[in-house]
Amino acid sequence: MFKDLMVVELASVLAGPDVGMFFAEMGARVIKIENKTTNGDVTRQWRTASEKSNQENISAYFSSVNWNKEHLFLDLKQANDKKQVTDLLKDASIVIANFKPGDAEKFSLDYHSIKQINPTIIYGEINGFGEADNRVAYDVVLQAETGFMAMNGTASSGPLKMPLAMIDVLAAHQLKEGILVALLNKTQSGKGAYVQVALYDAALSSLKNQATNWLMNGENAKLIGSLHPNIAPYGETYQTKDGKWIVLAIGTDKQFKSMLTNIGATALMDDERFSSNVKRVANRSVLDDLLKNYFNNISLSSFQEKFHKANIPFGVIKDVKTVFEEDKAKALVLEEKVGSINTKRIKTAVFKITEG
Repeated sequence: MFKDLMVVELASVLAGPDVGMFFAEMGARVIKIENKTTNGDVTRQWRTASEKSNQENISAYFSSVNWNKEHLFLDLKQANDKKQVTDLLKDASIVIANFKPGDAEKFSLDYHSIKQINPTIIYGEINGFGEADNRVAYDVVLQAETGFMAMNGTASSGPLKMPLAMIDVLAAHQLKEGILVALLNKTQSGKGAYVQVALYDAALSSLKNQATNWLMNGENAKLIGSLHPNIAPYGETYQTKDGKWIVLAIGTDKQFKSMLTNIGATALMDDERFSSNVKRVANRSVLDDLLKNYFNNISLSSFQEKFHKANIPFGVIKDVKTVFEEDKAKALVLEEKVGSINTKRIKTAVFKITEG
């Protein structure tokens, strides 16, 4: 779809490269500029304890957002290397950047400088806390400072970060959207644009109902683990007789009654404490204890198909290994041979478009 676009990626770590990979998946030519004095993108060195180094200087983390890109290892302080970048920028459609504060201007790679040599460039930039705040912004810091950690975890665990760079992913989606809007506008006006996303803003934008619970009702999100503050039983987890773990997402009274019928808990239907969602939220700990007794004494196979047929929302809790043993997940994997390394990652673009 974007086979005629050239994207220059002046970004590292996850959010910016994730945007670059999106355009690579859409057919664009994506050229990633890496600092040769530091052996390239820092995530090339971010290996797990069991992950071995390799001649290609590639880690699984780096591979996750760097598929089908051209890589140029340059030193922007050297005139010849800087000229290579400038020549590319003259013909580029999009630039993706996440420089440290002041560095883009130092190398004349900020939007206003590039616009002088390419007036219609679309320049997409990610920063941490916004233009007025130059703090170092790693994902866990953002999860802490934007409310995520304060509501993720339980009373016994304490605050927890989500086990992936969620704020980076959210910011990448925001930047993709902004660049796509700018591309659409360019087809009508012929003008380029400066698209900027702060990790902080992307995080707050994603708080959704947790934000409105506070803004409208003064209810501050607490450490409630998987539980939904407005619905019950929603987020409660149970272990079945055969050792499987499930999570419930019961959103209506009809679903609740149907669930009780299918696990043989009809005695709870007449309990006034659970007769409506509001009452179930108020009495969720009591309900949780009662449901544990039922699920602990039945196997997953005894109710799984019944739940599916009755449209009762629940999920089997699976580890990553189990997930990628399924054909649906395998279909989303992109592979790329880099030297002797067969790299794999998940697509960034999983939407389907059918031309009418």
